[in-house]
Amino acid sequence: MTVHVFPQLEIPETLAAGPGPGNTDVRVLQRFAAAGVADHMQEDVLRGMVECKHMLRQVWGTENTYTFGAAGTGWTGLDMMFSAVRPGDRVVAFTNGTFSGIDGLTLRIKAATPQELAANSLDPQAASVTIIEVPHGQSVTKDVIDAALSTHKPKWAFMAHWETGSGRINDVQAFSDACVEHDAMGLIDAVSSLGVEDFRIDDYPGVVGWASCPQKGICCLPLTYAPVSFTDRFIESLKQTGTCTYGNHPIFEARHWGIVDGQDVEKGTYHRTHSAYVVAAFHEALRLTLEQTVARRAQDYIRHEAVLREAVEAMGCDVTSNMTSLVVLNLPEDMAGREMELVQHCRSEGFGIWPTLSAPVQVRIGILNQLNRHAITEIVTRFARAIRELGGTVDQSAIDDVLHRYYGEAIAAE
Repeated sequence: MTVHVFPQLEIPETLAAGPGPGNTDVRVLQRFAAAGVADHMQEDVLRGMVECKHMLRQVWGTENTYTFGAAGTGWTGLDMMFSAVRPGDRVVAFTNGTFSGIDGLTLRIKAATPQELAANSLDPQAASVTIIEVPHGQSVTKDVIDAALSTHKPKWAFMAHWETGSGRINDVQAFSDACVEHDAMGLIDAVSSLGVEDFRIDDYPGVVGWASCPQKGICCLPLTYAPVSFTDRFIESLKQTGTCTYGNHPIFEARHWGIVDGQDVEKGTYHRTHSAYVVAAFHEALRLTLEQTVARRAQDYIRHEAVLREAVEAMGCDVTSNMTSLVVLNLPEDMAGREMELVQHCRSEGFGIWPTLSAPVQVRIGILNQLNRHAITEIVTRFARAIRELGGTVDQSAIDDVLHRYYGEAIAAE
């Protein structure tokens, strides 16, 4: 067999302007690169994990002791949260986009009986799970939530807080209220909202489990830690039923973060190999979040999303989302059906926007960690240029008017 050594891999820097991952802050990258080679039980690594745990409680806005990071991506955190769902558990899941749809599939896998899994292991039709499908582009609302929980009386209820697939915010207050009224244990996918919206999870007592991700609102690297937070009720239910997992077991994993039997302890106990580089990056991302404050960051997202929204509308696009870190849009009529072509063209130019991953195909432009005039102006300029390069027309004066209306004072100062 001929041995072929490929050239060294060079990955160019791109402008990540999609739903996530976002561009990682330079401070986080520096901490990642500056970390020394250390084992996972080294004193500073464990101290960093303990400090991360305490910072996460502040970011989440919670007194939950079981608040820590699941090692991996956002899917790791979600899998850890869903691990408490056992075969035959009655579940109601609300879906209104690609990612809540995958969450719904995960719940059907978790709640399926052995017979149901054997019948269709990749797409089990668990009789105990009810999926409430809300059409793409619409939010999950109070009336839908109330009707489903009052009818089905589930043990578990699930909803995505912000659905990145369609760019829609769902009614977490109504969800929590309905869970309390119907004695359901609520589970929330907060992958896209944590660190972007200003909220405290302790204000939603009907929700017992929360799972997020590292690379969106927390602005860390994708493969670091997915923030999770569980109430005592969640943990007690897990203790009673058990779960068929070791790596993503919430109680086992919490022990490495210095959480044992519901109490903070001085030193964690071994569960998995944690990376000093990852701990350092996550630690700095949380420090950055708290320095900026979640409230201020949330206001910055609101302000800059409004600029992007009006700018693409000035190009003739129709925005259908209501998230503040992402706009989801339909192209002008004369470019309808060319969404994928436009996205691929932008990516070839180092401008990373995304299509929706389910029908109807739309374009998604995100502003994660792009909260300044220069970044938003570049995103707007490059998107307008891409439309022109594919033969579309845009009114540049209308775009300029939007930018000057929001950023006029800053532009004049320069």
